[in-house]
Amino acid sequence: MDTRFLRSSTFRLALIYMLLFASSVLLLLGFIYWSTVSYLSAQTDDTIEIEILDLTDRYQHAGLAGLTQLISERLSRRPAGSSVYLLTDQNLAPLIGNLDSWPVNAEIRKGWFEFDLKDTSDTQPHRARARLFRLSGGLMLLVGRDIFEFEITRQRIILSLLWALGIMLVMGSLGSIMMGRSTLRRIETINQTSHDIMSGDLSRRIPSRHTGDDFDILADNLNNMLDQIEALMESVHRVSDNIAHDLRTPLARLRNHLEELQLNTAADEQLNPALEQALEEADALLKTFSALLRIARIESQEDRADFSAVDINALISDVMELYEPLAEDKQIRFEKAIHAQLIFQGDRDLLFQALANLLDNAIKYTPVAGRIRLTLENDGDDVCLRLCDSGPGIPAAQHEQIFQRFYRLEQSRTTPGNGLGMSLVQAVMQRHHLKLQLQDNQPGLCVNIRFPAIT
Repeated sequence: MDTRFLRSSTFRLALIYMLLFASSVLLLLGFIYWSTVSYLSAQTDDTIEIEILDLTDRYQHAGLAGLTQLISERLSRRPAGSSVYLLTDQNLAPLIGNLDSWPVNAEIRKGWFEFDLKDTSDTQPHRARARLFRLSGGLMLLVGRDIFEFEITRQRIILSLLWALGIMLVMGSLGSIMMGRSTLRRIETINQTSHDIMSGDLSRRIPSRHTGDDFDILADNLNNMLDQIEALMESVHRVSDNIAHDLRTPLARLRNHLEELQLNTAADEQLNPALEQALEEADALLKTFSALLRIARIESQEDRADFSAVDINALISDVMELYEPLAEDKQIRFEKAIHAQLIFQGDRDLLFQALANLLDNAIKYTPVAGRIRLTLENDGDDVCLRLCDSGPGIPAAQHEQIFQRFYRLEQSRTTPGNGLGMSLVQAVMQRHHLKLQLQDNQPGLCVNIRFPAIT
């Protein structure tokens, strides 16, 4: 059985319901047993009481002779019956009856007692219930009945009730599991859809069975909410993309004009520095708009048909080789530890760009003579690519915020950049359904990318 089902609230609620139902049924069966056994026991006692009344009445009117005659008649009519008679003298010596002797170890309680019968034709031991009545002259009259049939009936009632309880528990358990699994499947469907949406697929919707039940109402409400969210997101993306696209062209023209103006005024020592600064600002704006458009294109792509096998080990070597001169300029110690081989289905250019952005940030914020370590190793069922630096790091409270567009830490506002590098990295990770995690390196920051071991 799936352990997720055993841990689910649905299973706990079903178990609580089954226990409550079992308790109520157990009380009901207990009442049925008590009332049935009490009725049979009272019926037996009433029969014995009636026989005692008949016998004592005969003794009062006809004396001992009449009493013995009545007992003899009853025994002769039903010699193998369930009635038990024994008349003894004051020394408990038998005078008449179907018992050979006075019962041994019979505990008398208010005239009633039970004892074992001897010399029965049945192989199973019989039990008798009787009442003692004292007659004048010290005579002792014992009248009872064989309660073997009563005991058999009582045992059958107990067995039947146990079977009924067992069947109820089994059926209740099966019903609870079936209901729980059905509910859990629908919850799992909602969870899976939510996970796909969080992974970037905003087009996913929760399926409905069109039964009009609570889950369908919940699914319809969530789907309506998702439709509105998707429409708003598309509107925001469309506006930002249009702005980036529309402004990039005039910015490119402006840069060209500035470049022409710089060529025409190359001898002007006062104007030339200003033109160079304007060109740098124009280049920065063009890079920003290009980055926005690239992120938008990555986020809008859903088809993975263009993916191909990417050797992650070779990809790491290429990126490190590209940035190794920049690291040497800052005397940064570049370390690489590859303990796993990984071939991943993806877009090599996008993965290269994401890793290059991460490595560029690490070099930018790592102090002179610092250290950057890049490792690839197996970690449970995944392969983890870990990039760690010895820079100032990022506070844990801001780990999620740095993936927002244009978000920059306070200490980063004086350095070149537009705050879109980590947004692009996250877009690439979502495009490939990879897990991106940030971790404190004390000092510095570790960026973990988790690849599935089998791809």
